[in-house]
Amino acid sequence: MQLAAASGLMSLFLFIVAVALLALLGGGFWMTSRVKYREPPRPRPDEQPKLPPEGAVHEVRQNRESAEVPQTSKGGRPLTPYELTNMDSQPSESEERPRWSRGSSGSFGGGGLGAH
Repeated sequence: MQLAAASGLMSLFLFIVAVALLALLGGGFWMTSRVKYREPPRPRPDEQPKLPPEGAVHEVRQNRESAEVPQTSKGGRPLTPYELTNMDSQPSESEERPRWSRGSSGSFGGGGLGAH
């Protein structure tokens, strides 16, 4: 019977734990409000980005042809990356997408059967 009876010390311990928990939660809200107060204010509606006067920008799809890599003479030393210039590309005349093989995009996992 004595074990089942509530002791004053146990009640005091539970009360202290409850007060500590409430203080911890209150401190969390206080810290959050301090951080939020230091943030810059949200932009007003007139500060929001606007569309350009000509309207929305649309995607442009085109094929590009890369410049040829310079050939070295037979027996000559290979070119280093520092000797190559910025290889520029130009728009391609062809509108057909280049393919590695029929039914495949040429990428790993492209859905094709591969080179058989």
